[in-house]
Amino acid sequence: MTNFEELDLIEPLVNATARLGHRTPTEIQRKSIPIILEGKDLLGIAQTGSGKTGAFVLPILQQLHSTKGKYPKALIVAPTRELALQISKAIEEYGKFTRIRHVTIYGGVSQHPQVRTLKKGVDIVVGTPGRLLDLADQGHLQLEGIKTIVLDEADRMLDMGFIRDIRKILQMLPNERQTLLFSATMAKEIRKLAQQFMNQPKKAMVNRNGSTVDAIDNYVLFVEKQRKFVLLRHLLAQPKTDRILVFTRTKYGADKVARLLNRKQIRSATIHGNKSQSQRESALAAFKAGKCRVLVATDVAARGIDVNNITHVINYDLPDTPETYVHRVGRTARAGRDGTAYSFCEPSEMRTLRGIERLIKKNLKRADHPFNNAMHQSEKRDLRPRILKQV
Repeated sequence: MTNFEELDLIEPLVNATARLGHRTPTEIQRKSIPIILEGKDLLGIAQTGSGKTGAFVLPILQQLHSTKGKYPKALIVAPTRELALQISKAIEEYGKFTRIRHVTIYGGVSQHPQVRTLKKGVDIVVGTPGRLLDLADQGHLQLEGIKTIVLDEADRMLDMGFIRDIRKILQMLPNERQTLLFSATMAKEIRKLAQQFMNQPKKAMVNRNGSTVDAIDNYVLFVEKQRKFVLLRHLLAQPKTDRILVFTRTKYGADKVARLLNRKQIRSATIHGNKSQSQRESALAAFKAGKCRVLVATDVAARGIDVNNITHVINYDLPDTPETYVHRVGRTARAGRDGTAYSFCEPSEMRTLRGIERLIKKNLKRADHPFNNAMHQSEKRDLRPRILKQV
């Protein structure tokens, strides 16, 4: 089995991975790191939880280890501030035994501390598209020296409407550069972006075609809308439901679910777009520390959540797109662990469910429960052979 030394990583990085308890690289790391170290453009297709952050952070740190200067040499673009902060944490951990300097840039907070750090000189800039463009337009962020650009979770950035910002950023960079694009899916728009802005990219693909991680048990529970909360409480009363991430479609829904759980003495916190940065960081810190058992989130805010030992993901509301399902459930079964995903499906959402199953190319296991009166009889007959009594 390959280890990090066999990937030709320098000693400070090998020592850092050992310190973190990462003994062997993941598949996306084994495939990506040699390509990036060769200076080639890379199109990486990998799901959440596959170790893709390390796949680009480690070789970038190695490339910059002996290069110093006032202006940044690497730019990493992420769709949300949570993911940007997660990437920055990875840079700190993997770069512990190096002298690589970095800054994290995102909106919703004062730009002044970010500008001060930039003026002192940094090697790597991690940021969200809007704030990156703002600081570049103001002259605070110099992009002329960028040697490597990373677009992380590019599919999500396109879903969030950042395509124009991404194109602007790419057009501001030197023509001679290394471009690394990571995405969970190979959508048509991703292929177009790669064709326009990448130079004969190599490909590193893991869990293609929207497949979910094998270690995740995926279940669907049919339930009427008004009975969702009592079903949620039923699941939370089951054994080994230690750390649970619950997804809702709306910010109002997230607040409502958390409020009802707290009334039932189930400690919960929320993270969504209406929360301030400090509130989101506080909720995430409480969840990581085990001070609250349940974190209720919306899709955009949850992007970049990297918490160990999430035992269950519960889709209180099915996502709007099948691709989002893959991102959601990928928050469990990380770093070689097992995990479980439960999805609540209302009678009107059968088409959405079938779209998810077509994308991941398998049927979600049907799990019976005490409140299962949500399907029409014809639907129950159609699905009866796959009913599993799991809860």
